[in-house]
Amino acid sequence: VLMDVQMPVMNGYEATKEIRALDNPALAGITILAMTANVFDEDRKKALECGMDGFLSKPIVIEELISTLHDNLLG
Repeated sequence: VLMDVQMPVMNGYEATKEIRALDNPALAGITILAMTANVFDEDRKKALECGMDGFLSKPIVIEELISTLHDNLLG
């Protein structure tokens, strides 16, 4: 999941926590990558603390996206 952090109604941090709390382990364990224009260290830390697997800054740099996907999906 490429999760936008700043969404209306439920932000990406809250959505990630909801996904991680699902009863189905396959769904709860899905790879979630934060996508945000906020690139401060505290934003990265908050994304990882809420259960996201990685962090991408916007605008997306294709090489960074490919590298992050590779690291998280093929490990």
